[in-house]
Amino acid sequence: MEFFKIRRTIPFMRHALIFNVISLVTFLFAVFFLATKGLNFSVEFTGGTLIEVGYQRPAEVDAVRQALEKAGYKGEVQTFGSAREVLIRMHLEKNQSTADLSQKVLQILKTENQTAELRRVEFVGPQVGRELAEYGALALLVTAVGIVLYLWLRFEWRFGLSAIIANLHDVVIILGFFALFQWEFSLPVLAAVLAVLGYSVNESVVVFDRVRENFRKMRRATTPEVIDAAITGVISRTIITHGCTQMMVTTMLMFGGPALHYFALALTIGILFGIYSSVLVASPLLMWLGATREQFIKPLKKGGDPRDEHHGAVV
Repeated sequence: MEFFKIRRTIPFMRHALIFNVISLVTFLFAVFFLATKGLNFSVEFTGGTLIEVGYQRPAEVDAVRQALEKAGYKGEVQTFGSAREVLIRMHLEKNQSTADLSQKVLQILKTENQTAELRRVEFVGPQVGRELAEYGALALLVTAVGIVLYLWLRFEWRFGLSAIIANLHDVVIILGFFALFQWEFSLPVLAAVLAVLGYSVNESVVVFDRVRENFRKMRRATTPEVIDAAITGVISRTIITHGCTQMMVTTMLMFGGPALHYFALALTIGILFGIYSSVLVASPLLMWLGATREQFIKPLKKGGDPRDEHHGAVV
């Protein structure tokens, strides 16, 4: 499906050096903010208190959140199980016990709604948070290795290396934004980062597949010309796919409330940079790593099929 078709090939690779310099600078800034500011981890990673409160009628999550903030408490508030149950995640202050915090929170909520009832209080230790962080990093590593192996087997090692560098570039930039603005990094945000890693590689596979096809069709074209034609050929598909995805993510960002805000924000950053990296980072890297036609087209062997002699090669 195409809304439009570009008849003239756009020379993207003519400006490949500029694109990669921009990417390198952005990447270094992201690493700098991660190293100096670090991530603002949520309760799941740092440890804290989980408080479940029940109501007789469906709870107003925004009212609960505002009541806590008015009293000087910050935490994650969301419905749990049903609309009449609210789960609150909060950090423990120094010299403060879980029991004291839960009672203070309940008193605050009862002033807003007398039907508020304490259902459950749990302490999440920092050890659990440390394990979550380790498992999250392991998930990123396994995903990255899996992507490289998949692209290596499907295409060639240069394609796998180019794609994973571009995709990890997206991940680091997302983390850099969260470090710069000290947005809360929670499990939903980690899920968004992993989703971006898979989403971005999908675009790389589409472009790489067209590159391989063009290497076989455009016998006299140079590698930059082949890549330019591949990118130009999938522009319509890229706009449709990413445009529709971004509309859904924007809806979550605008109407999903605080529970989905940072999840949607991470996806938005990832989608925007994913388009850029898949087209204007991975492709130039592929060119500079030395991708050539000979890696996909083998010379015709002596005694080969005469029908292929006019091509000088077999596919």
